[in-house]
Amino acid sequence: MKKLSLIVIAIFAITLVSCKEDATAKIKKSNLEKAQKRNVANRVDAPVIAFEKTEHDWGNINEGDKVETTFKFKNTGKSELIITNIKGSCGCTVPSNWPKQPIMPGAEGEFTVQFNSKGKPNQVQKTVTVTCNTNKGRETVKIKANVKPDPAQEKIRAERRKKNAERAAKRKADQEAKKALEAKNKK
Repeated sequence: MKKLSLIVIAIFAITLVSCKEDATAKIKKSNLEKAQKRNVANRVDAPVIAFEKTEHDWGNINEGDKVETTFKFKNTGKSELIITNIKGSCGCTVPSNWPKQPIMPGAEGEFTVQFNSKGKPNQVQKTVTVTCNTNKGRETVKIKANVKPDPAQEKIRAERRKKNAERAAKRKADQEAKKALEAKNKK
């Protein structure tokens, strides 16, 4: 116990001593000015991704359908556009076929997004995030659809909801019985 106390005190003392220096005092003003100028220049010359469309609506589809769309874009900036990753907001939304090579200013590119509506009834909206070297660093497009529920799957979901409600009611009754028994035993 004494060793633990000494270790805690030592860590506390080291923490107090090490935090007294002001890190901002170590920054050279000339370096800060250079960095600010570089950042401004980078913003002006940065690539810009201009999408033909930023949202795609499939309208009404059936649960279980797999649908696909293509998002086309153009680099309207002054330097190469580099896409490092494209990711859907969930596993049902899968982007693919994006350019792995830099897209030159004025050049165009595209990528495909597939949506699997299995287990996704009703109104659905998903986001696809494009990680790239634009000023924002991330650009987004959206997909949406109204998924008509599969009657067989809807029946299964209703049965699950019913079983879950029954389990919850049983748990609540058990807890109340336990509380009543505890109260009775205290008397």
